[in-house]
Amino acid sequence: MSLLENYSGPALSISGLGKVYGNGFVALKDINLQVAQGDFFALLGPNGAGKSTTLGIVSGLVNKSQGQVSLFGHTLDGDGGGDVYAAKRLLGVVPQEFNFNQFEKVQDIVITQAGYYGIPYQQAKRRSEKYLKALGLWDKRDIPSRMLSGGMKRRLMIARALVHDPRVLILDEPTAGVDIELRQSMWHYLKQLNEQEGVTIILTTHYLEEAESLCKNIAIINHGVIVKNTSTRALLQELQQQTLVVDLIQPYPQRPKLTSVPLHWLDDSCFEVEVKKGVAINELFQAFSQANLLVSSIRPKSNRLETLFVDLVRK
Repeated sequence: MSLLENYSGPALSISGLGKVYGNGFVALKDINLQVAQGDFFALLGPNGAGKSTTLGIVSGLVNKSQGQVSLFGHTLDGDGGGDVYAAKRLLGVVPQEFNFNQFEKVQDIVITQAGYYGIPYQQAKRRSEKYLKALGLWDKRDIPSRMLSGGMKRRLMIARALVHDPRVLILDEPTAGVDIELRQSMWHYLKQLNEQEGVTIILTTHYLEEAESLCKNIAIINHGVIVKNTSTRALLQELQQQTLVVDLIQPYPQRPKLTSVPLHWLDDSCFEVEVKKGVAINELFQAFSQANLLVSSIRPKSNRLETLFVDLVRK
């Protein structure tokens, strides 16, 4: 694609973005973000924080009040020149709401979308087969989309968004209401799409373990302002302590106490322990061993990113 030739800047650049709705509500205040080519990026925030407004402006569904948005160096509203329509062809969007004809057949929905981008019918048919197979929907291709489960409808929207081979994919709550097995298969496919095909992915989600597992970089938005913008690794290093849940092989009715580590017993065979940043996990096991506590499993009480997220949006 000509827009990508000799271009080494960010896939998406947002500068000074603001949005004020007609009723005076200020949804966004001077948002500045860059998403590198090939990144798997999470935009997180509580309901009403401005996530969907930001992505709506990027995808052309919402008009901005101020600022600039560019894709591969080309502004998406024409203010800065460049090939706006060609730039928008590099973008695929999966919205929160199901927005396809519920009575249209599954494969026809994908082929119709390809037609909007001028893709010839036979090529569109081949691409629809490729993405429906990749997303486990090929055997459903001839049934009306209303007969699909909620999770399958989500995957259909991903196939539809990919049929024109975009280089940036926006996913707004793509796994909402999807059972854990389907969610994991979607995670696997999205990671493959990002790592093997180099597609830049921008994700919003309320499943914070999803963002921690998939995303390289994270921005957190609250009340229309970016309150954190960093790598996932750097953000998790800010966690000062976390609570671990420890299950024991056998019950301990006496519930022994440890002098070095305070324990909060949940029952005779399970307790919680708070671990501060910088404490090595083997120090914990040494303390357990000295007290003759036989551990069968140990796990975080809550997702690490969730702990940080809650702390940030409370401020």
